[in-house]
Amino acid sequence: MSDKIFNVLFLRTGNSAHSVMAEVLLNKLGRRHFAAHSAGSHPTGYVHPLARDLLNRGRMLTGSPRSKSWDEFATMDAPRLDLVFTVYDKAAGEVCPVWPGQPMTAHWGIEDRVAVEGSMEDKRKAFLNAYTQSHRRSSLFLSLPIDKRDRLTQQHRLDAIGRAPRA
Repeated sequence: MSDKIFNVLFLRTGNSAHSVMAEVLLNKLGRRHFAAHSAGSHPTGYVHPLARDLLNRGRMLTGSPRSKSWDEFATMDAPRLDLVFTVYDKAAGEVCPVWPGQPMTAHWGIEDRVAVEGSMEDKRKAFLNAYTQSHRRSSLFLSLPIDKRDRLTQQHRLDAIGRAPRA
């Protein structure tokens, strides 16, 4: 892989759990080649405690992720994005800002685990399921020779990762 650092943005409406987990995982697993970020159209302003707990237990959390608006990434001084992934089925249908540089996009939907009802154990299992799915997708993504393929081939591969069986 080249020395280029690829900027990746994960989008989820509230940006409190799944997109934050994807950001942290990709930053940890792909640390020399990727700079991952996350954002939402309507950010909650906090990182869900169950997401933060999973990241801590997996020894993935090295910084202090925050819930932020996608507007931060549509400005002239924002990082130039190479890839944008929606990770929520509703986010895939939202009208997104125009990202400078025309990054590749793909949908890697993860069911809404934040809305899971039931016991705390049920909620923890739902978050673990989302974490596992994000980890698997990040690992598949990192196995792609992203700097050595044409854009169309890469697009097909990125879309295929999003269609991988859900956990």
